[in-house]
Parts: sequence; C-alpha cells; structure tokens
Amino acid sequence: MFMFNTITALKAGDEFVFNEIFDEYHHKTYFYILSKTHSPYLAEETTQLTFIKLWQYKSSLDETKSISCQIFRIARTTCFDLLRKEATKIKHSHFAEKKETVGNNVSEALNNKELQIRLSTLVNQMPPLRKQVFELSRYHGLSHKEIAKLLSLSPKTVENHIALAIKYLKQLLITLSVCILFKLF
Repeated sequence: MFMFNTITALKAGDEFVFNEIFDEYHHKTYFYILSKTHSPYLAEETTQLTFIKLWQYKSSLDETKSISCQIFRIARTTCFDLLRKEATKIKHSHFAEKKETVGNNVSEALNNKELQIRLSTLVNQMPPLRKQVFELSRYHGLSHKEIAKLLSLSPKTVENHIALAIKYLKQLLITLSVCILFKLF
C-alpha cells in the first residue's frame, strides 16, 4: 500500500507516516510472530521492539524495498534475538543452579566434618564417666538400662549424665555457632 515516498517521509522523521505504518502493520506483525512462536508474550514483545527499532533506525531503511519486507525482517531478527537471549538466560540459570548445588554440597560436607571434629573435641573434654555414658548412648546405641548394667550405675544416674552431657554440648555448640557466624573463632 505504501510507496517508496513513504519510506522517504519516514526517514525524514514524519510521525504521521510512522503512525499509519504502525496502524497498518502492528496486528500483521503480531500474528506473524505468534504463528511462528505460539507465544503471545513473545509476539507482543517482538512487535513492540520491531516498531521501536523501525523508528530508531529509520535513516538506514532501504528505499528500494517495500516497507512490509523491512518490517518483517526487523521482526524476524528481533524475535531471534529475544529467543537467543532467553535460551542463554535459561542455560546460565541451570548452570548457576548446578554450581550452587555442588557448592552447597561441598560446603555442607565441610561444615559437617568440621562439626564432627568439634563435637568430638567437646565430648573428650567431659568428665570421664559422663563421656563414657554419652558415647555408649549416642555412638554405640545402648539404652539407659544397658549402660546402667554395664557400668554398675542406676538408670537414673545414666539419665542424669546424658542430660548434663547434652546440655553442655548444646551450650558450647550455640556459643561456637555464634562465634563462627561472627567470625570470632
């Protein structure tokens, strides 16, 4: 419908001509991209960017080619660019997730190993009988009655030693956690 003088007018910055082109080709461009991508979002983004680019780069339009040919070329390249950017974003987000997961697993393993070492150190600092009762309970899985029989203690004494050991470890681990959190230790 538009002649080559339309492109000349557009190149000269004629907003009225641009509005006519927009009115004529907006829906055509949208449905063209929609038919290729099946994505209303991508079709709308591409259509908007196509007309923004048409106006921004109006001085480089070819007066020997039809405006429709140039609009659809801009739309195609814009759509490819958006698809490429989206694919890159997805690729990088998957890579970042994998990297974060591996980093978290290594970090967790180091933290667990460090925690086990610190816990072992704290257990070794307990009074000998409490340490023995705690280790039999937690490391060897013996019941209070079994420990009491093995060490010739009352079940209540075993229970008290375990309670004191856990209280001691909780207090020190909380203090240690705060120190690690604030890099004091």
